[in-house]
Amino acid sequence: MAPREAQATVAAIALLAAGALHAARLVRWAGDRAARERLVLILHLGYAFIPAGFLLTGMAALDLAPAAAGIHAFAGGAIGTMTLAVMTRASLGHTGHALVASRATQAIYAAVIAAALSRIAAAFEPTMPLLILAAALWAAAFLGFGAAYGPLLLRAPQR
Repeated sequence: MAPREAQATVAAIALLAAGALHAARLVRWAGDRAARERLVLILHLGYAFIPAGFLLTGMAALDLAPAAAGIHAFAGGAIGTMTLAVMTRASLGHTGHALVASRATQAIYAAVIAAALSRIAAAFEPTMPLLILAAALWAAAFLGFGAAYGPLLLRAPQR
């Protein structure tokens, strides 16, 4: 085995192990009990993209998946979802509103998750419809946040 192939194999094993360990951690958090509380559930769903990112990147090191799939799981999935999760929770809390995910908030969450999944799928099958879908859903999620939370953030906090 050439040194470069050996390095790729070691990297793949480490990445796959990291993915498995993060998946085990996620399972231990008992996300099924958070299903009723959407502001908590979205954190679990966002975190789920971390083991997915490691696993996809490990598979890419073995030439079993495109490298872009793991990158999009980390960036679009984990970072995008967690960013919206924290922004919505903090916006509600800091403006004195109940910590409850409205239908608009849940739609924002659905859009960012669907955007990430579409973009990951587009890494495997790079077709224009998948890329457009991912972009449209991503824009909908963040523009939806602006529309739903902008008015809240521009008003004085509730006491």
